Amino acid sequence: MRVVLAGGGTAGHINPALAIAQAIKAKQPDSEILFVGNCNSLEETLVKRAGFDIKFIKIQGFHRKKLYKNFTTLRLLMSSIKEAKRILREFAPDVVVGTGGYVSGPVLLAACSLKLHTCIHEQNAYPGMTSQMLARRVEKVFISFESSSKYFSHKDKLVLTGNPLRCEFKALDRAQSRKELGLRDEDFYVLSFGGSLGAQAINRAMISVMETDKQSKEFVHCHGMGRLGSSWMPAQLEQKGITTGEVGGRFRVLDYIHDMPRQMAAADAVIARAGAITIGELLAQGKPSILIPSPNVTHNHQYYNAKALADRGAAIMIEEKDLSPEGLYETLLALKQDESHRSALSEAALKMALATAADDIADHIVTKLC
Repeated sequence: MRVVLAGGGTAGHINPALAIAQAIKAKQPDSEILFVGNCNSLEETLVKRAGFDIKFIKIQGFHRKKLYKNFTTLRLLMSSIKEAKRILREFAPDVVVGTGGYVSGPVLLAACSLKLHTCIHEQNAYPGMTSQMLARRVEKVFISFESSSKYFSHKDKLVLTGNPLRCEFKALDRAQSRKELGLRDEDFYVLSFGGSLGAQAINRAMISVMETDKQSKEFVHCHGMGRLGSSWMPAQLEQKGITTGEVGGRFRVLDYIHDMPRQMAAADAVIARAGAITIGELLAQGKPSILIPSPNVTHNHQYYNAKALADRGAAIMIEEKDLSPEGLYETLLALKQDESHRSALSEAALKMALATAADDIADHIVTKLC
């Protein structure tokens, strides 16, 4: 079987595609898989690191404020559809799968015009514009939240699967992961991150949290500052006398957390944005979490992702407008001191988990689309 996967821009669109690819390869080892991504993008790094081939088109998102820039976007859309058609004709896939981000639009539009089998996966509770547009054309739409169904008109195309996760998130053991990361049994390990680019509000809050903890010594920290944070955060930490390293110290600060499955398996508490894939990973591992949804995303979809968990007692939600370093530190400290609360959060998260999403999507593709 030959499969093309298209999605990118952020790890939240790329990692689901990688998880689907892994599941397809597990079911049909002789499958040939090709990714299509944007030029000079994160997907190039992550896809190659996972061992898959990738080809590129050039596309950008639509501007909602600077409308004049959409002339360039429309020109790129036309040329990227043409290039996507060339790639698809050359590779001749049995099915084309989109996992979101503006790169998936031209690839799926090209696939539909070539009358290839097509499907998309929507990660968020509130579906993006690309997914809503493509849903009218593709054969199947895999959704991650039951509440997403109200935003799609073609209900017969919908399949509730949850978010596909890389196989490592189900395979890694907590005790072994902690040992590999140099953690002691008594260490309360806090994992924090704001996505592949980084989140300034979380980065700034975590500098203050680590500064406070330098004196109180309550936690061991691992923080992913993201590509944007790496330009200024190390200097701020050094200024405050916070010594950082990757393994062994109390403060571990990284540009990008490549071993996220291991880090999350080892963590006692997680601080993160409320991207859909992050939520899927937290639910699958039953991790107590503090979610700080980004207010800067389309239709505020991270708020709805986080609220879906908070309403069922599976996470603590702090809106960015209410975020303070002191409040975040106190919330962490309360979690450390209240094991019953951590257990309740963990149990509620596990009840919400749909951990077989990647296998379910792969099964559907193999048995019903190809």
